[in-house]
Amino acid sequence: MAYIDFVSSIHKKTKRDYLGRVNEYPKAEAAKLAKLFDKDYWDGDRKLGYGGFTYDGRWRTVAQQLVSHYKLKKGDRVLDIGCGKAFLLYDLMQEVPGLEVHGVDISKYAIEHAKEEVRSFLTLTGADKLPFSDGYFDLVISLNTLHNLYCYELDQALREMERVGKQKYLVVESYRNEEEKANLLYWQLTCESFCTPREWEWWFKQTKFTGDYSFIYFE
Repeated sequence: MAYIDFVSSIHKKTKRDYLGRVNEYPKAEAAKLAKLFDKDYWDGDRKLGYGGFTYDGRWRTVAQQLVSHYKLKKGDRVLDIGCGKAFLLYDLMQEVPGLEVHGVDISKYAIEHAKEEVRSFLTLTGADKLPFSDGYFDLVISLNTLHNLYCYELDQALREMERVGKQKYLVVESYRNEEEKANLLYWQLTCESFCTPREWEWWFKQTKFTGDYSFIYFE
């Protein structure tokens, strides 16, 4: 297990008006709509989610780093938990022709609007009940997803990720101080597990998760 950051450079490219986010629209109503993970969340107004989640190649550098670090090659199997529209899986396939990719997500809308090239490899299911055998994947990834689970779901999801993957890498939201905590609360719409780095590390130990990880902060 190691702290490895492949994602924060992308996260920091987005400018966020935290006070504007929490004041522009009733936050509770925005969260209710976002947690449906339907069109409003993916392709609706920005105050309800992504504001239009389209492929622009921004995840290609992450794919390249994953391939290099985990030494992925033709015939290897990769699972993305919370794959959304599967843009990262598509980029991984471009980097390693012959890579076997799979994705799971609870959003029917995201899967139906995923990249056509990978849509047939996606399954509508939760992170806490993965329909795969033990050790099936050479790499299991989960980026910006597991913090959306309640603690009883999170416990099982981490155990499932550990069970099906030989190598694992996850990214979750976190905070190191009161300013980052407030920013996270202002900005998030779907988060259920609000944990400091130390608390996340407790979760990893509790569930015997041995994979690599990194955190997203709202600075």
